[in-house]
Amino acid sequence: MITQKMKYALKALTELAVEKAGAGAPLSIEEIARRSGTPKRFLEQILLEIRKAGIVASTRGRTGGYVLLREAQTISLSELLRLIDGPIAPLQCLSQRAYQRCEDCEDEATCKLRRVFSELFWSYLMLMESLTLADLAANPKMAAVVGPEGLEPPTKAL
Repeated sequence: MITQKMKYALKALTELAVEKAGAGAPLSIEEIARRSGTPKRFLEQILLEIRKAGIVASTRGRTGGYVLLREAQTISLSELLRLIDGPIAPLQCLSQRAYQRCEDCEDEATCKLRRVFSELFWSYLMLMESLTLADLAANPKMAAVVGPEGLEPPTKAL
């Protein structure tokens, strides 16, 4: 499950991606909050974290604001999930970036839990790595999946 913080980040980044594809002008934090329906006080902290990761840049001044540094199609949803929410693997022994051997596991090679969750996680990971911020910004059906009500099942194939 993604956190509310992640939902806010996706909404804000989607607005920046749409703006970059259009006029490309920096968006003030107030404008991002208004367009995305995200509380400004949370948005400031989230955008600071994303800026430190090199995904957005900020400029000061009357015409300043936030812009995407990278093209939206190069920013995978899995990258954003890891950045905002941390490791996404269901078991620590499956994590790409935060691997730890499970304390109660005697042999990873024969662990049934690891094998089952590995297959499920691989499918999930392939999908998450193939989806990008550009997909979210360009596809209104995709945006509905992480809409204000949370995760919603799509009615048709995305």
